[in-house]
Amino acid sequence: MVDAERAAGAGVEVARRRSGGGAVLLQPGTSAWIDLVLPVDDPLWDDDVVRAAAWVGAACHAALARLGVEAVVHEGRLEAGRWGELVCFAGRGPGEVLVADRKVVGLSQRRTRLAARFQCLVAPSWDPAPLVALLALTDDEREEAVTALAAPTVAPALPSADAIEQALLERLPG
Repeated sequence: MVDAERAAGAGVEVARRRSGGGAVLLQPGTSAWIDLVLPVDDPLWDDDVVRAAAWVGAACHAALARLGVEAVVHEGRLEAGRWGELVCFAGRGPGEVLVADRKVVGLSQRRTRLAARFQCLVAPSWDPAPLVALLALTDDEREEAVTALAAPTVAPALPSADAIEQALLERLPG
């Protein structure tokens, strides 16, 4: 997935998300990362992993609405497409939030007998090129990926990741 030499050369530290999913590149100032933990005895708990993300998506949707952004929550199963298993923001998963058909909030979850941890990446703008440059692909595949992934990423101007994060934190059940 990630080309270790390319990542090291770019000064990028690589970590594996235990929750799975495609690659994500965290860049300060362009995104916000939020971990939410839900204990198994919480009323929001659902054994079904597709339905389990619904409350997270609803909270993200409400946060964006509070900021005046029209969004939709993906309610179906994972739609990975050609690049989705390799690059997180190329696919759509349960509870993920889209604006103008572009993913703005990506979700993954890791479950144990005691809790579920939802990892949320809020990315109001996203350029696939820096991430694709770090992947173990041929030059032709990199070019194809950047072209394919850049097309669906055009969205209206959105509030900053920090503003979306703050609005989301205010919308979470307490």
